Amino acid sequence: MQFPPRTVPDAWPSTSATLEEILDRIDRAPLRAADKSAQNHRRYGARSLLRWLGTFPGATWQQRWQASRATSWGTQWLTAPAVWLAEQGEKPRPAEFKSGLLCLLLADVIRPDLAFLLEAAARSRHWRQAVGEHRDPAGFARLAEESRLAGSSSMQENLAFTRIALMVLAKGGGVSDITVGDCLELRTVEPVTKGGSSKIVFYSLLKGIGTFPADAPATLRLFTVLTGQLTVEQLVDRYGLKCWPVRDLLVDYLAERQPALDYNSLEGVARTLTLHFWANLETHHSGIESLHLSKDVAVAWKQRLRTKVTRRRQPDGSIGEVSSPRDNYGEILAVVRGFYLDIAHWAAEDPVRWGPWAAPTPVNSDEANHRKHASRRKAKMDQRTRERLPAMPALVRAAEQHLRDAQARLHALQQVPAGSSFTVLGDNFTKTNSNNVNHPDRSYYVRDADGRRRNLWLDEQRAFWGWAAVEFLRHTGVRIEEMLKTSHHSITQYRVPANGELIPLLQIAPSKNDRERLLVVAPELADVLSAIIHRVRGDSGAVPLVPFYDVAERIWLPPAPLLFQWRLGGERRVVSDQLIRKSITEILTGSAIIDVTGQPLHYQPHDFRRIFTTEATMNGMPPHIAQLLLGHQDINTTMGYKAVYPEEAINGHRAFIARRRALRPGGEYRVPTEEEWTEFLGHFEQRKVALGDCGRAYGTSCQHEHSCVRCPVLRVDQTQRPRLIEIRDNLTGRIDEAEREGWLGEAEGLRVSLAAAQDKLAQLDDRSRRSTTVTLGLPAFADIAGRTASPSAGPRVRPPGASAS
Repeated sequence: MQFPPRTVPDAWPSTSATLEEILDRIDRAPLRAADKSAQNHRRYGARSLLRWLGTFPGATWQQRWQASRATSWGTQWLTAPAVWLAEQGEKPRPAEFKSGLLCLLLADVIRPDLAFLLEAAARSRHWRQAVGEHRDPAGFARLAEESRLAGSSSMQENLAFTRIALMVLAKGGGVSDITVGDCLELRTVEPVTKGGSSKIVFYSLLKGIGTFPADAPATLRLFTVLTGQLTVEQLVDRYGLKCWPVRDLLVDYLAERQPALDYNSLEGVARTLTLHFWANLETHHSGIESLHLSKDVAVAWKQRLRTKVTRRRQPDGSIGEVSSPRDNYGEILAVVRGFYLDIAHWAAEDPVRWGPWAAPTPVNSDEANHRKHASRRKAKMDQRTRERLPAMPALVRAAEQHLRDAQARLHALQQVPAGSSFTVLGDNFTKTNSNNVNHPDRSYYVRDADGRRRNLWLDEQRAFWGWAAVEFLRHTGVRIEEMLKTSHHSITQYRVPANGELIPLLQIAPSKNDRERLLVVAPELADVLSAIIHRVRGDSGAVPLVPFYDVAERIWLPPAPLLFQWRLGGERRVVSDQLIRKSITEILTGSAIIDVTGQPLHYQPHDFRRIFTTEATMNGMPPHIAQLLLGHQDINTTMGYKAVYPEEAINGHRAFIARRRALRPGGEYRVPTEEEWTEFLGHFEQRKVALGDCGRAYGTSCQHEHSCVRCPVLRVDQTQRPRLIEIRDNLTGRIDEAEREGWLGEAEGLRVSLAAAQDKLAQLDDRSRRSTTVTLGLPAFADIAGRTASPSAGPRVRPPGASAS
């Protein structure tokens, strides 16, 4: 263990003293109480406890204390000495036992463990003050100065000093003797005791006064709040597989792939193969031990995988299980197929190790292809971008107004004393008293008109970081984890060699694809960065160093001057992504920005990345440049972030028409004269013939010598059908006459006309059938179109006072 706690020995000078020596020390300063009655109570309690401890075996008082097993009794530890005194004919006085125990602890006669002190002894509010006065006054004075510089509240200071005092009593020595291991042991003990607390300010104060070595963790949260990476064995064993050969195979497989995967991807593969694949098979097919799956087993597994069961609260308040389609069904199948194919490939290279496990894959290539799911997701994300892009100006204005309102409330709060009422922005508040006894008016809590308790300082913090996140994300297009990892060192500049101009740049640290990149800082982004740096700077004018926990990799990064940091719980920490999401939601809640259905419009941090990509490409940025700015490995990923607008297709089509017209003679598009327009209209009047309409082109004469029945551009009118039948019958009679008279040439020409007349009749019959409609009861487009998209209009802003329904 890198930071072990101190061990408590069985003997040291104070615990080896006699009863008379200990009582004599209690009667002298600094342990002697100023009040004579209080001193008598202390002396009686200490003497009674030492007499009781003297009944247990041991060479020192510490050994006798351990033999008494009083530490295992917790709050009931007073019972044993009280019973013993009663047996001796004395009347027990438990209150004086507590005073006596405090004297013995201050005199370093016994050292109970931390669990006992947290459970039983630390309930007295006088202990922290007594330890500070009698054991290490100089050390606690340094802690008080560090607490003042850190801006800790009186409640945080009391909690911190109490824990430090308990470690002094439990381990011996003074404040400077406390180790990192002691703090870790205290945090380990706290959760299992009733008096435990999750506050860790004490560690920050101890580190601030230089108690710990240089390699000590920057914060206790590195060990006790957020977990680190799990080993491959732990990733597999958390699902409790029964077949150990397959379990060992999965461990070997993941260990083989681990060097090429980041931790987040490795955990996803482990979860898929262990939970969704093999654990699922073991649950429904007891005793399975081979990767050779029968067709029935494979089909049943894939059928179960299509749905997932989640527990949700029902309308009646009960918790029930709800089945729903699994969105990542194709991705899971792809991982399992890759698992089988990898083993088959490795078996050819190392048959001894992987050969026994090679088996046909239960997932074919078509099943693992989730192209359709990707297309649906792309369409869904594009629609989400189209809805949110037009609302960006309204969101920016709402974020600025939300911040100004929060700052106005906080400023008004700081101008009034505790207990008084004040009005700001039309709202009435009552300032509550502060927990800080030295500064009762230093309170950030208020009661609103409905009696709800609010922290206006915390409201202002969320409003600021919400505004900063909106501005930062929309101007950079970075991922939220990249934004939170941006440090003061990320701001740099570049001097143009040609003219010496300085260009501000923002360095984006490697994140998902380990690709570092530089972005040009626009004036708007420069203002945001300036406001952030002004807020987070410490008393020295420098940005404090804080550690960053990489959620994807599950590791703590070294302390750095990160921009998105704030003081919470008495320590500097990175602004969490949960706070950013909550802050953006609060901005939207008060902005009345709604979508086309009248519902509130919500933004996720990644929406700004898609909006940035869409705006950049629509305004002329080449896709390969956008790819570099976004840090994508594949340009198709970049184009997937770009939402295609309907107006793009319209504008593209219009540009095509304009280009086509540019290639035609310009005279064709001049304004026609009155004579030309009259001639044009006259052409359509001359198209009317006996059987219908002539479809010849404008400006052309008849090329068929007005043989209309034979002309293919003649469109016969339905009302002229009887006339066409009459022509057909007449042609038939004339053909018979020509054949009787031997006019063979005339008969041949008449047959051509007869065939054309019959064709025209067939066309009329076909048009008559097609014009006959059958009603199927299906809605028309006008019936199903709920709205008309207008990208320029975008989401609407709900008028003040209007409901969302």
